[in-house]
Amino acid sequence: MEISLLQKALEYKCWADRRTLDAVGTIDPISGAASLAFARQQLNHMVRVEENFRARLQSTPEPHPSTHTDLVPSLQALDQRLTVSNQWLAAYASQLQTDQVHQTRSFTFVDGLRGSMTPTEILFHIVNHGTYHRGAIGHALDLAGAKRPADTYTVFIHQLEPHRRDA
Repeated sequence: MEISLLQKALEYKCWADRRTLDAVGTIDPISGAASLAFARQQLNHMVRVEENFRARLQSTPEPHPSTHTDLVPSLQALDQRLTVSNQWLAAYASQLQTDQVHQTRSFTFVDGLRGSMTPTEILFHIVNHGTYHRGAIGHALDLAGAKRPADTYTVFIHQLEPHRRDA
């Protein structure tokens, strides 16, 4: 995968995460309690996975022994952590050198299985993983009667570059 395309995909992820976090923040905590709890659980899982993969990219110990928790952080805390994660990922990708993109990183997943991925594959996985969970959150938004944001790459790229609509 071309590095510039990977950087654009991470920019998209940041944009889509922001739209999702803002939409989750509109869920009524009383009438939409179950949907809000589900959305927070999904966001918590997303950020824990990202934080573990960040450690793998940095060759440091993983901060989380699992991808879920019994106690789920507040939406504000999850928002802060996802924002930090997105900023770090964008900075990492912008400094990634061509000769580093295919250097395999070996690690152990939280389920105990061994794995190996290149930095490019890890970053692609993080983008793809977030897309999957934002889709699940979209369903929770629907159930809560909240507005689901359009968060596809096509919407992102045409919002970023509106002249493409006229091409």
